Amino acid sequence: MCYELKTNNGCSEAVIDDNCGISKFYAIANTLAKDLKINFLNQIDDAETLDWDFQYRGQFLTLHYNIFNGVSIYPQQMKNVAKNNNVVMEVAHFLENRIY
Repeated sequence: MCYELKTNNGCSEAVIDDNCGISKFYAIANTLAKDLKINFLNQIDDAETLDWDFQYRGQFLTLHYNIFNGVSIYPQQMKNVAKNNNVVMEVAHFLENRIY
């Protein structure tokens, strides 16, 4: 599953799975680290939410997990919206073809 949500400011959030457990989040993070050579720069782990920041193709993105909303990816910055949206969707489509 992968679908795109647009925010009021035009940025995209790619929903990878809207109904999954935390183990899928960790599997996705591992796939990004291993296959796309992503290094997570900042990791915020709360009781219900995880936000792990990373850089891909020069854009700063966040891998997000929430127990109610599942896993998604969104850009950190509001500038360069078109490029951010393209990179978000590129990562999402890469993940879409993987089995977890």
